[in-house]
Amino acid sequence: MEAVEDIVIVGAGIAGLTTALGLHRLGIRSLVLESSHGLRATGFALTTWTNAWRALDAVGIGEPLRQQHHRLLGLQTASTSTGLPLAERQFDVTGTQRGHEIRCLRRRALLETLANELPSGTIRYSSKVVSIEESCYLKLVHLSDGSILKAKALIGCDGVHSEVAKWLGFKKPAFVGRSCIRGSVHYEHGHSFEPKSFRCFGEGIRSGVIPCDDKSIIWFFTFSSSSKNEEMEESPAKMKQFVLGKLGKIPDNMRAAIEKTEPDDFILSPLRFRPPWEILLGNISKTNVCVAGDAFHPMTPDIGQGGCAALEDGIVLARCLGEALRDKEGMSSEKEYKRIEMGLKSYAKERRWRAFELISTAYMLGYIQQSNGRVLNFLRDRVLASFLAGLPLKMASYDCGKLRAS
Repeated sequence: MEAVEDIVIVGAGIAGLTTALGLHRLGIRSLVLESSHGLRATGFALTTWTNAWRALDAVGIGEPLRQQHHRLLGLQTASTSTGLPLAERQFDVTGTQRGHEIRCLRRRALLETLANELPSGTIRYSSKVVSIEESCYLKLVHLSDGSILKAKALIGCDGVHSEVAKWLGFKKPAFVGRSCIRGSVHYEHGHSFEPKSFRCFGEGIRSGVIPCDDKSIIWFFTFSSSSKNEEMEESPAKMKQFVLGKLGKIPDNMRAAIEKTEPDDFILSPLRFRPPWEILLGNISKTNVCVAGDAFHPMTPDIGQGGCAALEDGIVLARCLGEALRDKEGMSSEKEYKRIEMGLKSYAKERRWRAFELISTAYMLGYIQQSNGRVLNFLRDRVLASFLAGLPLKMASYDCGKLRAS
């Protein structure tokens, strides 16, 4: 006999766990299906901007994470062609805006903190969704082990290869012609980097380093690529050689960090995004199904908002479902279905333009900063440097609100 669940969330990543914890804070149970055997922490760390900390505070886990990660005090950009600085922004204040809070947050620490706040049994591992069917007011979720779950609401947080997004009619995210190599470095006796995000760009590449705390940093290197680099992906030595040969004029400590990176601490990923017009025209929700996180808005990493937007999604989605399911005792199946549908529509309406703005801004910023054209290089380095440096802060000023509607 198939089990019946009120809310099934596919994927125990940032969006899925934030949604589940938000619902739990509102007294609503959910079941999270994760295809892996345990929590996945691919990517080492992520920049958490002001908007992300507002979301983390909304689910009550901001403080313990702050204690583990240093606050970044500014952003510096420089040219890989000349090595000269282009712009600098301080994070304490931006014009008339309030102060910003930015930290480099270890992905595993975030996922474990979210998971540890959930009731036992909320996450079911080794549960891969292979297909979805409709059955009156329910969705039938077929798993790879042959079992079937019945869900009153189905939320796809299953990443760029989302089965739920496919059911909603979204195409596979598009390869943008760029790839990214990331690395993580631990310094037993401490590193020399200032508590700032440092980025270099030009000549078709984009690189940077961000400290997490006194002893660890992450770095990234994005480059134009006509293929997805499968051969290099299998060889950390080739990745290191490729990056060191392409860096251009960068600070010595940044180059030394890449040289110090251990083979197991390299990751190569082709960069993908969902074209903005698909966000505007596609079904973010349909009946009692919706998507969040990378299943909804995969974007390039150029403004560091992928994980932050997933946190926002989780808060807004939990709030909309909480409103829909309030006082549901004794409600008929039809009325409950309609209220879930309206709740998911409210979520989609609130998130559509935000996702469109983030994807478009990230793509545009990456395209300009990584350009190798003479005219665009001149405009970027001499005219637009300060404006471009301020774009990430502008995107970070967003407030997704609290779990409960005021």
